[in-house]
Amino acid sequence: MPSTRPARAPLRSADELNAAIRALFPHRDARLSDEQRVEYRALLAELELVTRRGVAAAA
Repeated sequence: MPSTRPARAPLRSADELNAAIRALFPHRDARLSDEQRVEYRALLAELELVTRRGVAAAA
């Protein structure tokens, strides 16, 4: 049986991800809720993928 990969949403640009990360911190002393920490980690993981793709494309 062939394995199929689930369709994934296209990745956002690094600029979009940085803006979303900055939006989580309205001021420099802001503390994240548990829900926001989960979102922050997901944004960082997506940003890493975008960065890696950019490096691979440049190589």
